[in-house]
Amino acid sequence: MRRGILIGALAAASAAAAWAFVESLEEALYIPPDHPAIQYSKQSANDPVARLSKKIESGQVKLDYAANGLGYLPALLKQLDVPVDSQVLVFSKGSIQAEHISPRTPRAIYFNDDVAVGYVQNGDSLEMTGLDPVRGVYLYTLDTQKSAKVEFGRRTDCLRCHEGPPTLAVPGLMVSSVHPRTDAREGHGSSFITDGRVPIGERWGGWYVTGTAGAQVHYGNNIALVDPLHPGDASPKEATQNLTSLAAFFDTSRYLAPSSDIVALLTLEHQARMTNLLVRIGWDARIATYDKKWDDAQMNSEIDQMATYMLFENEAPLKAPVTGVSTFTKTFAARGPRDGQGRSLRDFDLKTRLFRYPLSYMIYSAAFDNLPDKARDLVYQRLYARLSAAKRADVLEIVRQTKSGLPAFWRDAPAR
Repeated sequence: MRRGILIGALAAASAAAAWAFVESLEEALYIPPDHPAIQYSKQSANDPVARLSKKIESGQVKLDYAANGLGYLPALLKQLDVPVDSQVLVFSKGSIQAEHISPRTPRAIYFNDDVAVGYVQNGDSLEMTGLDPVRGVYLYTLDTQKSAKVEFGRRTDCLRCHEGPPTLAVPGLMVSSVHPRTDAREGHGSSFITDGRVPIGERWGGWYVTGTAGAQVHYGNNIALVDPLHPGDASPKEATQNLTSLAAFFDTSRYLAPSSDIVALLTLEHQARMTNLLVRIGWDARIATYDKKWDDAQMNSEIDQMATYMLFENEAPLKAPVTGVSTFTKTFAARGPRDGQGRSLRDFDLKTRLFRYPLSYMIYSAAFDNLPDKARDLVYQRLYARLSAAKRADVLEIVRQTKSGLPAFWRDAPAR
C-alpha cells in the first residue's frame, strides 16, 4: 500500500489512460466522466447543494446575510444541515483562494456525510462540495458579496486537482498533509494524501489541530511547514502537540468555532476516501454494464479494496487515546441510527481505533444505496465474508436493525 501520494506529480499526470485493470485504484489516471453511463457534466446534479440552489431559485428558501464578515456562511450551514462543530482549519494553500490563506487566516472547512463547505477570511467565495448519489462529487462556489440573487456556480475548473489519482480518477475529495522538505523532495515541501491508513505521525502538516493524542506526535500546528521565508525547524515539537486552544496563532473570534477538532479531522479523512471509493466503484460498474464488458477480476479487485477500507482492516492503530475539544464527538455519534441496544456504527472508540464497530457508517449513504445492484450485492458478500467471527455479531445486529434493503443472506445469516 502506498500511504503517501505526491500530489504535485499526480496532478500533472496525463488523462490519456483509459479504464483498465489496476492492482490499486490510485493507479488509474482517467475515467471518462461523460461516458453515456455517467454523463457527469451533461445531467443536472442531484446533491444537497444543487437541491438547495433550486429551493433558492424558486423562492422557497432565502439565505440570510451575516454582517460580521461571515456573510452567507451561517445560513448556508444551517440550510445544508452542516454542524458548526465539524470545523477544521487548514493554513496550507490548497485552495483556489490561496492568496487569502495563511497561518493567521486559515481556511475553515465544515462537513456532514455528503457536503463540505469551505470559508476563507476576506475571500471572494464560499467553496462547496456535494455528493450526488449516482454521479459523485460536484464542486461549487458562492460569491461572498451580498446579492439580491443568490447563485451557486458549478466549478469544473477545480477538477484539475479534484479528478485524478488522488481521488481515484473520479471527481472527488482530498485531504492532504504537507511534509517537511528533504533532500529527496524538491521545493519547500511535499503534500501527501492522508486517510485512515496513514499513521498519525504523518498527518496534518498545514492544519491546525485541537485536542489531545498523548505521546503520538503529528505535523499539525507547525506553521514552519508552510513558511518558505522562515522555514525554521519543521519537525514536530512539544509546542505544537496536544493543544486545546489556537488563540496564540490567530484571532479565533473571526470563525464560527475556536477549534480544529482532532476527532473531526480523523472522521473527515476516513470519509473522503470512502466517498471516492463509492463513486469510483459506482462509475466502473455502470460503465462496465453499459458497455457489456463486465470483468469479474477487475470488479472483484475493486470491491475487495472497498471492503477492506469499510472494515478498517488496514487502519493505522491509535497508539494512545485521542480526545477532541469540541462537541463533535457527541453530536456526530448522535446523528446516526441506533439498534435496540443503543449501538451505532457512528460510535467512536478513540482508544486504539477511530470507531468502536468496524464497519463504515457510509454504508448508510445514498451513494452506497445507489450502487448498481450487482456491485452492491458483491460488496455485501465481501463484507460478510471478511468480518471476523468476533466482530460479526455486533455489526450484523446493528445493521439488521438500522438499515433497509439488506440482501436476504445478510438478514438470515448467523451472526455468531
